[in-house]
Amino acid sequence: MKSRLAAVLLLGATLAAQSVAPEKPRAAAPVRKFRFTYSFVVSDIPANSKVMRVWVPVARTDEHQTVRLVNVKAPVQTRIADESEYGNRILYAEIHNPMQPALFSLEYEVTRREYARGGFAQLESSDVKPGVVPVTMERYVSPDRLIPLTGVIAQLAAQVTTQKPGTVSKAKAAYDYLFQTMHYDKSGTGWGRGDAVWACDAKRGNCTDFHSVFIGMMRADDIPARFNIGFALPEGKDSGELPGYHCWAEFFARNIGWVPVDISEAWLNKDKADYFFGSIDVNRVQLSTGRDINLSPRQDGPALNYFVYPYVEIDGKVHEVQSKHFGFSDLVGNESADSGPAPAPAM
Repeated sequence: MKSRLAAVLLLGATLAAQSVAPEKPRAAAPVRKFRFTYSFVVSDIPANSKVMRVWVPVARTDEHQTVRLVNVKAPVQTRIADESEYGNRILYAEIHNPMQPALFSLEYEVTRREYARGGFAQLESSDVKPGVVPVTMERYVSPDRLIPLTGVIAQLAAQVTTQKPGTVSKAKAAYDYLFQTMHYDKSGTGWGRGDAVWACDAKRGNCTDFHSVFIGMMRADDIPARFNIGFALPEGKDSGELPGYHCWAEFFARNIGWVPVDISEAWLNKDKADYFFGSIDVNRVQLSTGRDINLSPRQDGPALNYFVYPYVEIDGKVHEVQSKHFGFSDLVGNESADSGPAPAPAM
């Protein structure tokens, strides 16, 4: 009798423990922590120059990356401000009577998190038709100087996306079309400007060109889309120099929010073509958003096509920066970049 009672009590305790046992935790999203250095020298300064003005994009913390600007080196006092249209952060310096080459260096600690909305099937299950665009997103359905929404771009959207029923299906149709018809090719000239009409005709280019056509096709269907730019880190390497920028795009779907795409990266890594529709990996840092950018304070020259490299004016004229260096090293062990943005360093 006692043994039967003990067995009943043991079974009851086991069932009770199972009923309150916590669910198995989900696997943590991929994260990459690294130092990122951004440096350049302004040289070849014309004699008798009066004023040199320097603008530098500054990475900021958002839901996909935590950024600590831990060190800034500059020959003069600098300040950081936000431009009004996209909210990009900008470091600004002004040097009067410049004579010597000017070195600038920014050092960051970055924690980048995977930005994953899910694959096409998952996204499509929540899909709805494009609706009325909120006033706050009107900029993202408007043309840019090199992304018109008429002519060949409108024709391409009508051909590829217009008959698709929902926002996600339209975006996937544009993604697939560009993945299949464009080639990642930086030979010759014309590529790299994000000229959507040129890219449509040439059917080649770099990340800027792929995503300019995508953004144009989305906006032609009244789907908000935006351009993001920064630097890509090599996978499987823990330090080194970065040869140049990388960009990607997002489109906005009701009931879902912003959804990332990286068509050029998919083209270069064709086994990840499904992944890069709806997700982007941890191997990057974002510096700015948008095209046709007016800086803060306002530059004398025209709006910038995009903003990832330093922009310099001397006496109101654009001055090219030839010497630029970008590098990274992964953070390991007790090193951390997750504690949130650091106070602005003394400058």
